Order: sequence, then structure tokens, then C-alpha cells
Amino acid sequence: MATEERTQELMKVLYDAVINMDEDTARDISQAILSEGIDAFYAVNNGLAAAMERVGELYANSEYFVPELLLCSDALYAGLEVLRPHIKVSETSTKKQIIIGTVEGDIHDIGKNLVKIMFEAASWTVHDLGRDVNLQKFVDEQKRTQSDIVAMSALMTTSMLAMPKAIEMLRAEDRDVAVMLGGAPLTREIATSYGADGYAENAGEAVKEANEMLERLKKQRG
Repeated sequence: MATEERTQELMKVLYDAVINMDEDTARDISQAILSEGIDAFYAVNNGLAAAMERVGELYANSEYFVPELLLCSDALYAGLEVLRPHIKVSETSTKKQIIIGTVEGDIHDIGKNLVKIMFEAASWTVHDLGRDVNLQKFVDEQKRTQSDIVAMSALMTTSMLAMPKAIEMLRAEDRDVAVMLGGAPLTREIATSYGADGYAENAGEAVKEANEMLERLKKQRG
């Protein structure tokens, strides 16, 4: 079993591999992490997911652009491919599910894809509907999967106007459905006014917000 010092050393190498777009190192260090007895879920959260949160910041600050974002994602997936099969899931626990998509009229999906990566890194089951998603498709997918959360994004002020209609349609089918919104033109206040249960300002906050949102709703519903 690795010491705490050795564990943090390996986390730093894994973190740097993703940020530096080094797919081979991400894969190799993930193997080393497993061979030294470090928990795979810990490595995903503290190495891979933490790195992608930083990548999201670099992208938001225009220090990284689309090509860097995609290469960082490749490194993340290389690590995930090694670590994910070794994540211990309790037999009594149910894996959380999320439906994610960019609303109709909006073809922007970089932010949505980054959010998807963060949820996959956190071991959620992600049902990705893609971009320019017809509102009824959100309803149909929720009915099919009974996911914990429906997450919708919009990058344009024109397309975000479809969100309250989508929420209304979802609630008509299931009044307890949990909805999270995100995207550049939105704020938490706007999301709340649309009837959403949660809002994520960026991909780095999305999983944390989703978990907190589910806890809030659980308490509210007794």
C-alpha cells in the first residue's frame, strides 16, 4: 500500500498528465496507481476530475482552446479506461444517472461535452443526447431511463428561452423530475425563475451541484 506522500506524488503526475495532454503518461500512471494499491475512485476524483476542472478554467480564461480541450479529454479518457473497471461500487448502491443535452436551436456543445466528462469521471451513467436536442427528446429519455437529473445547456440567449418550456414538459410527465441548467447566458437567478432545481456555472462545479441538488430535493420531499 502506497504511503500518503507517494499517493499524492502519483496524483500530481496524473493531474499534470491530463493538463499537459499526455495520453501515454495518463495511462501508465493509472496502471501504477492500481499496482500500488491506491483506490481507483480516489484517483479519478483527485487526479483526473481535478485536472479537468483546471482545464475548464484554462479554457474559460482563453489560455486553452478547443484543440487543447480535446487533447486533455483524450488523456482523461486514457486514465479512465484503466481506472474505471476497478472502481468499487457497493452492492446496495445505485449508480446515479444523468441526461444531458444542448437545447434545440443551439449547436454549441463544447461546454456540454466537458460537463459530460466530469460526470463520467465521477462514475455517473451519462445519457448524452447531443446538441440541438428537440425538447420532447428530453422527456422521452427521462421516461425511458428514470434518470436522477435532466441537465440542459444553452450558449445563446435565443436558445435558452426554450428551457422553461422544456421544464414544463418534463414536469407534466413527472412532477418530481430534477432539472439542472447551465450555459454562458444563464445565471442561478434565471435558472430558478425558469423552474430549475439547480444551476452550474461551469463544468468544474457541475457534479458538486448535482449531488447537493439531489440532497436538497431529498430533504424537501421528506
